[in-house]
Amino acid sequence: QVQLVESGGGLVQAGGSLRLSCTASGRTFSMYAMGWFRQAPGKEREFVSAINWNGGSTYYAGSVKGRFTISRDNAKNTVYLQMNSLNPEDTAVYSCARSYTAFEMVASTQLNYRYWGQGTQVTVSS
Repeated sequence: QVQLVESGGGLVQAGGSLRLSCTASGRTFSMYAMGWFRQAPGKEREFVSAINWNGGSTYYAGSVKGRFTISRDNAKNTVYLQMNSLNPEDTAVYSCARSYTAFEMVASTQLNYRYWGQGTQVTVSS
């Protein structure tokens, strides 16, 4: 069983920045793509960003492209989401997820991800 633990959320003013981290248990982190998703109150969970197993390929939702950057450190079993130019529409619970299949391409579909973290709250005030 893989455990994913997110951190780094908080309250920030519009225009500010936050960096989220997600640390995975186990020894196979470097073999799997990772994704970030978010869920705002009253809305469905949506894709934010994903990164392949070695960090060579990344993918972003249109709403965050150019503002958010995903990266990973396989030596630390950790994936990051640097969020800049935050706006109130970015307010949500952000969760990381690990893909089902080793060495899989990045994907935006939730069904491609097997393990999920509990999430960390990001609140952006106007």
